[in-house]
Amino acid sequence: MTFEDYKLGPGDQIRIITFSDEQLTGDFRVNDSGTIALPLLGQVRAAGLTTNQLADEVAATLRSKNLYRDPSVAVEIIAYRPVFVLGEVTRPGQYPYQPGMSVVTAVAVAGGFTYRAVEDSASIVRLQDGKATEYRAGRQSLVQPGDVITIFERRF
Repeated sequence: MTFEDYKLGPGDQIRIITFSDEQLTGDFRVNDSGTIALPLLGQVRAAGLTTNQLADEVAATLRSKNLYRDPSVAVEIIAYRPVFVLGEVTRPGQYPYQPGMSVVTAVAVAGGFTYRAVEDSASIVRLQDGKATEYRAGRQSLVQPGDVITIFERRF
């Protein structure tokens, strides 16, 4: 996944910049229903869109409401949805996602493997198109925002 293809989802925090209008510029969080509340525009769908698609959507809405003839809008991601690391790690829990994060770096952030951990594979549960999908992943597999990573206990 390249981050030009990254689709926004609930919990992502974004910055919308509308050039030459401070009232329409600000930081917003995608809510549980997948929308953001923008001044003058109301609720705008954001979940499932890339940052470029959202910028185009906001610009189109500004044009359709006759607020601007040719608006210039940019969208950037400030903070991604967290990842969740469970199982045989020192400190299971929720952690901030960082671009390029792999299973092993997520484990490192969670304090490392416990002595009982299976260290060469894990389970990742990922929400795709509204459905949770679980699959096995290696140490270097890349994780995505919102993933739930489970480190298994080895059998003695």
